[in-house]
Amino acid sequence: MSAQPASLTLEDTPAASTPPAAVIRFLKGPLLLGQCAVNPGETIVDHANACGVRIPTNCTSGTCGTCMVSLILGEVPLPEELPPGLDDFLVEEGARLGCIGIPRGDVDIDIRPPI
Repeated sequence: MSAQPASLTLEDTPAASTPPAAVIRFLKGPLLLGQCAVNPGETIVDHANACGVRIPTNCTSGTCGTCMVSLILGEVPLPEELPPGLDDFLVEEGARLGCIGIPRGDVDIDIRPPI
């Protein structure tokens, strides 16, 4: 019994490859606490909960700043008007609010707020 080479005809289409899912990683300094696939529309806190990582929250509306984390890498867009829990100088240091921040693409988050 001999193996036959595979052949493609013009009617055949190669299998479509699925692009890799974006990943959000949660760190505490250099320590990786957890990671999971980014689910569009879910907040940083939602993703953290899915990974078993606890980010403290209080107001869940961006008012108090309890859930402040540091964006290390990636994109977490800011609202047009900054909520009371976030100041311009903190944003420049990478601060994002976990309760309202929606990650896009691959994102690395340090659960410690910026200094």
